[in-house]
Amino acid sequence: MAFRRPELLLILLLPLLGGRLLAVELTSSNTKPVVQEFQSVELSCIIKSTVTPDPRIEWKKIRDGETSYVFFDNKMQGDFATRAEILSRTSLVIKNTTRMDTATYRCEVAAPSDTKTIDEINIQLTVQVKPMTPRCTVPKAVPVGKTASLHCHENEGYPKSTYSWYRNSEPLSPDTKSNAKFQNSSYTLNPATGTLVFHAVHKGDTGRYSCIATNDAGFAKCEEQEMEVYDLNIGGIIGGVLVVLAVLVLITLGICCAYRRGYFANSKESGESYKTPAKPDGVNYIRTDDEVRNGVSEQPTATGTDTVNATNVLSPFVNSRCSINTNHGQQQAGRIASARCFRENSLHAGNPSF
Repeated sequence: MAFRRPELLLILLLPLLGGRLLAVELTSSNTKPVVQEFQSVELSCIIKSTVTPDPRIEWKKIRDGETSYVFFDNKMQGDFATRAEILSRTSLVIKNTTRMDTATYRCEVAAPSDTKTIDEINIQLTVQVKPMTPRCTVPKAVPVGKTASLHCHENEGYPKSTYSWYRNSEPLSPDTKSNAKFQNSSYTLNPATGTLVFHAVHKGDTGRYSCIATNDAGFAKCEEQEMEVYDLNIGGIIGGVLVVLAVLVLITLGICCAYRRGYFANSKESGESYKTPAKPDGVNYIRTDDEVRNGVSEQPTATGTDTVNATNVLSPFVNSRCSINTNHGQQQAGRIASARCFRENSLHAGNPSF
């Protein structure tokens, strides 16, 4: 049986066409979706061809080299269980996205009835985060000719923020040579780090400075801060130094004069320089025979004016209380105390005449 050429060509191509129709194949409408934080996003995974009536669908998340399941065994896994769902049989929808959702997601389809039973496709998801209010550091006052450094930074935004500086609400050009308005300024602006450095400030650099952090998700601005550039008063500094020196000289002279006049002499009495206090006026000191033998110092007399030999006066009362007080130097001076003492000794000795 003879075949015409078109029929022969169809017979030869049929195995090839049939083999292609029996292979599972995936595609996507967007392999690199971008979404802002807290918004929803669809990860597109479309089965282009398959003969398997109910293929198995799986979604995996790959972040920092670690792989975890998102959709497995026909149900959501982990924290995706409350904020993700399958759409149109194979696509994945994530709600309320966060920066932690930035990762590579893999859609895998297994079709046992196809000649090519497994196919997969990777979706790179980027969740953008708006910058937070940057932290700005501006010096309050700088002398003319000195260096001034201004800093602006925030670390919440994704992708990383770039920075621009403003003076009195006017933007500072990163390239001073390209703008005639800033040709007299000697500053360097780094948009990547947010650092603004004045190498030699002048009076024209005085003003209110603010910084804006910007990325693809939005921008944020810090409050304006005043920087004052002032002239350095050399005469005032020299005068202040001279005043301080004069005060120090006066203090030194005062201390020297005080030493010469003995204001800082040691007033404490040492054992070698200590002298026995002088006898009070009107009091004479006598010693008994026992005190003379024992080397006891003189004691005041009872009258305070007449010298009396304790041995002769108190001999009748050697064992009396008054004699004991005399030996220990404790009897009171004066005629009244003496009479009282004699009376007590008389009563103690049994002599009523006293």
